[in-house]
Amino acid sequence: MLFLFSFSLISGYTNTLALQYININGKLTAADNNLIPVDNGAFRYGYGLFETILVQNGSLQLADLHMERLFSGLQQLLLNTPALLTPARLTEQVLKTVGKNNLEEACRVRLQFYAGGGGYYGNNVAQTGYIIECFPLTETLTGHNENGLVLGVATGVKKSVDSLSNLKSCNALIYAMAARQAKANHWNDALITNTNDHIIETTIANVFWVKDGNIFTPPLADGCIAGIMRRHIMQVLGNVTEQTLTHDILDEADEVFTTNAVKRIKWVKRIGNTTYANDTIRNIYNKCF
Repeated sequence: MLFLFSFSLISGYTNTLALQYININGKLTAADNNLIPVDNGAFRYGYGLFETILVQNGSLQLADLHMERLFSGLQQLLLNTPALLTPARLTEQVLKTVGKNNLEEACRVRLQFYAGGGGYYGNNVAQTGYIIECFPLTETLTGHNENGLVLGVATGVKKSVDSLSNLKSCNALIYAMAARQAKANHWNDALITNTNDHIIETTIANVFWVKDGNIFTPPLADGCIAGIMRRHIMQVLGNVTEQTLTHDILDEADEVFTTNAVKRIKWVKRIGNTTYANDTIRNIYNKCF
């Protein structure tokens, strides 16, 4: 058996040790007594998916988009779930866990599905388990940031572009190593490039930029995560152009912001030696929320 633990790659979230209860396959258990099999697929192979969901006033924010992406990803990865585990049923389990921890007012939920154990790679897809964790949040984490973020570009790691690139999978080694670079360089986050050296995302967020009043974001074809907040913002604004993001384009942008399902929209003040304005990002935030 293996003790389940987690940690935040980027500061701003409360440590797991502060939790009281987690949910494993529909069963609430004390957080200091949570055991999962050592041969589970996520631990051994990174075989699984997860969603990070904002809960406010007892409601899952953008729940339909989260559930659509999750169940589509489970199908793509051939991860079988019980027929009775519908999006509605899973939402009930999330809210039950949030309520047990008295975090209905505001929290971050991490909902992870993992391949069951019992063999090498493809042999462990028959049994799929899930874990629900929740973490308290402060209001400032979801609001517009007056102090802009400082980012850098991660080196030595590049993300491949394939049919799995857009999934929010448990295979996060590239992001973990980039986050260590961010910490070592005193950045708020690190930008990730693909194997073509195009900038696609950060360790925890999608990237948008503004040039001459026009809004852009890298296309999914370049390998970024199909972010829920990315999709929401594109739906609300309706005038976002998908375009490959090169280093030269980033240097010439007027404004840059990142998007994340929990942190929402965050203004980027500086990347390397380039600084960015904050003229339209607040308006974008207000329009989307």
